[in-house]
Amino acid sequence: MSINSNSPPAEPQEQKPPFSQLVTIQPLGLLYGSAGRFLSPENLVGRSGSSFPPSAATLSGIFAAELRGDIKNLQLAGPFWGKFDELPDFYVPTPLNCLIEKGKSQIKHKLSWDAVEKQWLPNVNEKFEKGGWVKVHDWQKEDWEIAIKVPWKSVSHLHPRLEENQRRVLVEKERDRGSLFLENGVQLDPDYCLVYLSNTELNPGWYRFGGEGHLVNIECQAISDELKNLLSQPVGQAFALITPAVWGSNRHSYRKPMVQKNSEWVAAWDCEALLTERPSTFRYRLGNRKNEESDEKVNSKEKLLSRGRYAVPAGTVYVLKEPLESWQKWDEDWFPKEGVSFKRWGCGLALPLESALVQNPKKETANTSESSAIGGN
Repeated sequence: MSINSNSPPAEPQEQKPPFSQLVTIQPLGLLYGSAGRFLSPENLVGRSGSSFPPSAATLSGIFAAELRGDIKNLQLAGPFWGKFDELPDFYVPTPLNCLIEKGKSQIKHKLSWDAVEKQWLPNVNEKFEKGGWVKVHDWQKEDWEIAIKVPWKSVSHLHPRLEENQRRVLVEKERDRGSLFLENGVQLDPDYCLVYLSNTELNPGWYRFGGEGHLVNIECQAISDELKNLLSQPVGQAFALITPAVWGSNRHSYRKPMVQKNSEWVAAWDCEALLTERPSTFRYRLGNRKNEESDEKVNSKEKLLSRGRYAVPAGTVYVLKEPLESWQKWDEDWFPKEGVSFKRWGCGLALPLESALVQNPKKETANTSESSAIGGN
């Protein structure tokens, strides 16, 4: 919905079926990471920022092609990753309140929000590991074993520039620009796979996935009962994102959902505290181009590139004044809409995080003193 939109509010949509499938993706070679600048006599080296694993919007394109556009109730989420012999368990981003000791796979401190002192405790001044992944089946356990290394690596190689509308090498007339560019491919350990959640089953087989259409093997299996129970629980007052979240209108990105009331955009959540990092970029391809002569849209495989957006990174921790239901029950109006609702792609999928809340120490001390006095009598 555009921030300047005067269109009437959309009719309430029925709740989509919950997640039921674990979609595993195994590359049959390299996957696309990101493209560097075009090579020329002035630019012989160069590399753009990598973007991996692909977002759930990329997988959505495969479902749309396979189901011939019948994806009204489609629900996806990701990206995650896992080891084949450990499925249906897989890894999700570690919440940012978990501070991982340098060079180790253990959590040294867990930050908790003190509603009385209005600050995150404990106060620490050390350097910790960035990132980190935790098994989703360990989410509700006290002790977490953290994976600080990912099972993929970048492999740079020269790639010929292709024609815009055809998959063949372009004969470059402007020699000063060059016809080769540096592609940052990604090589995934063969014992591992990319993992996404879905409420729709996809036929197993080989598909073209991501930029440059590299081949992958896709299979589906039922998610575990443990994960079903976890996803159905209310996230409460404190929760962590396990997927990036794009909030706001078409033209603006925010750190929390915004809803339109009386022609103004206001925050949907009354946020007590937020623990996050720098936003990440988010773009996807959706919609057909217009024919320049007839000004009509032409159905083609080459889709339009969306407006660039900023996403709140996975691992972000929210502490709210009022508890929330499970992510599946969140209001559709909280999610931006550009052709489709971002909720289709699992935007801001969240899990409860009780460790992010501190119990009132003063109250605990008073209860202890009262118990001692009663015992003395």
